[in-house]
Amino acid sequence: MNCSRIASALLLAAGAVFSAASISAQSDGDKPTPPTPIKSFDLSAIDKTADPCTDFYQYACGNWDKANPIPSDQTRWARSFSLLGERNRYLLWQELDAAAKDPKTPLQKKYGDYYAACMNTGLVETKGLDPIKPTLERIAALNDAHKLAALIGDLAAHGGAAPLFRFGVTQDEKDSSKQIASVGQGGISLPDRDYYLLDRFAKIREQYKAHVTKMFTLTGDTPEAAAKEADAVLAIETALAKASMSRTAMRDPENRYHIYTVADFQKLAPDFDFSIYFKDVKVGAFETLNVATPDFFKALNGLLTSEPVDAWKSYLRWHTIHAVATELPKAYFDENFAFFGKTLAGQKEPTPRWKQCTSMTDMALGESVGQDWVKQNFPPQDKAKMDQLVTALEKALGEDVKDLPWMSDETKKAALEKLSLIRNKIGYPENWRNYDALLVKRDDLIGNIRRNAVFERNWNLSKLGKPVDEKEWGMTPPTVNAYYEPSMNDINFPAGILQPPFFDFSIDPAVNFGGIGVVIGHEMTHGFDDEGSKYDGHGNLNEWQTAEDRKKFEARTDCEADEYGSFETAPAHDDLPQQKLNGKLTLGENTADNGGLRIAYIALLDTLAQEGKSIDDKIDGYTEKQRYFLGFAQVWCENQTEQSRRQRALTDPHSPGKWRVNGTVQNFDEFGKAFGCKKGQPMYPENSCRVW
Repeated sequence: MNCSRIASALLLAAGAVFSAASISAQSDGDKPTPPTPIKSFDLSAIDKTADPCTDFYQYACGNWDKANPIPSDQTRWARSFSLLGERNRYLLWQELDAAAKDPKTPLQKKYGDYYAACMNTGLVETKGLDPIKPTLERIAALNDAHKLAALIGDLAAHGGAAPLFRFGVTQDEKDSSKQIASVGQGGISLPDRDYYLLDRFAKIREQYKAHVTKMFTLTGDTPEAAAKEADAVLAIETALAKASMSRTAMRDPENRYHIYTVADFQKLAPDFDFSIYFKDVKVGAFETLNVATPDFFKALNGLLTSEPVDAWKSYLRWHTIHAVATELPKAYFDENFAFFGKTLAGQKEPTPRWKQCTSMTDMALGESVGQDWVKQNFPPQDKAKMDQLVTALEKALGEDVKDLPWMSDETKKAALEKLSLIRNKIGYPENWRNYDALLVKRDDLIGNIRRNAVFERNWNLSKLGKPVDEKEWGMTPPTVNAYYEPSMNDINFPAGILQPPFFDFSIDPAVNFGGIGVVIGHEMTHGFDDEGSKYDGHGNLNEWQTAEDRKKFEARTDCEADEYGSFETAPAHDDLPQQKLNGKLTLGENTADNGGLRIAYIALLDTLAQEGKSIDDKIDGYTEKQRYFLGFAQVWCENQTEQSRRQRALTDPHSPGKWRVNGTVQNFDEFGKAFGCKKGQPMYPENSCRVW
């Protein structure tokens, strides 16, 4: 659990893992089908009626987009991430299904039982609300809002929903060798604080209140009582949203680093007894902690006085039900999906149960399932080839830094030192996690989820005061994603993404470098984006640029923020305003995209020279230079619901596929030269942005 910082990932993880909005209540009629083979390079995707110099995304992806509408159980359908994610999930399902039916090892028995419990929807219907009745009874017994600390600590101790704030152990931002306690804001159910605060979301708030009312009605409340409870929930969550720091502000690590003594932290919220909470969650003794959002806890204290105890009981009841809505009987699932799936995200139908049970098991027991998965899907020779690619990209980034026109020699030296200290983790962990302490029962879905929550919390809290494990992973092996961790100064590439179309050595180097090469370069560049550049090579929040170079750096990142902030992700229509990207929220990912494209191109030139090939060699009518940019662009071919585009514009630090392509190539002159564009055309502008 990381309460103060989120590692910079290639793609927002929420689209690839279990979520309350997407799991299906169905099972029997949903039969897995083998995935369609994925082409590393797809000539048929190219729309030759489009001008690559005007809209390169349309040129590279136009025909693919037309031929691949969004499946009814998805909100976003991407040529690379979605197709490969479906393939990996299918292969993982085969493993889980076999283990559920006939396990061969104790590990297979454990993850097979976890999967089987999720799939047993008949038992879910039979049990009804029984799995959460003890929790609801504890909430009903609350008679004083000042006793919330004891109740929330008790809920957390039993693996239940413990809202209001997030608590865990993370690395000290300014001394990465230490693992310290950290606490930060939380407690809302809608995707972002803006949903509670902006006028344009008034209709969504009304729909949300109606949804909460329906969920309370399903639990047995009268419509009148349910509506009153929903009002209380919305009032408390709105107050918490007002007290929360924005996502953009949270991107600055200095904004979320405030070391307090435990005594001084308690003074921020004297009416919430944190000593009781810390005792209940069984964390070891500590004298100081990082309080990511101090103002939030001041506001929380005021709420304890202003909101009556019955309002708090409604709030806790709601979060208890909402947290497990997808594991409750079909009526609860259907209502949950109607709001969080259809209304908020535009998803037409629930995702099949087997898919979501596979993802849920991967999330809970990823390194047990992953051990068997990599044996079948990531041979040692692929790991060795990936090592070679990473080395080539490191060399290219070093060359790029040395040639930067705006950076002083002093700062270049520090940048190269940081680059030399980056650790590379490829494929899967060297040391697999031990799951012996996790009890899994084949007939207890919610119990499994709660015991897993306790298992994960205990694992996290046990790190307090211990040396940092530099070999630990934050993603499971089958995951189609990658990430950079600032406090570790490491790049992480799960085996799941090291497959076609990203990683395919049967194809020419240009396409490979446009795919996995840009991914590698993207993650490396995160160490030098607006956030990552504030950490030194040892993972400490420590300035290593000169004051003058920092000013030049910020002028260049401001150029990118303004550029991407002008891009439209959804047009105005009916009662909905135009939605543009948040250039500051997406700044880190946009910087990484731009840097990744440039340094992967440098690495490609070096590789072709070593192989005695030319960047102007042609294959299927395109030069290697053109195939490089086409290979890069086709990674981002996608279709997405408008609701999802609007939601992600507020919550996702990544730009949509169209702008990850067009925004990046228009900042790299080699693209305009490759396609014979004229200076001044949209993809080859007179003035462009460049950081790295």
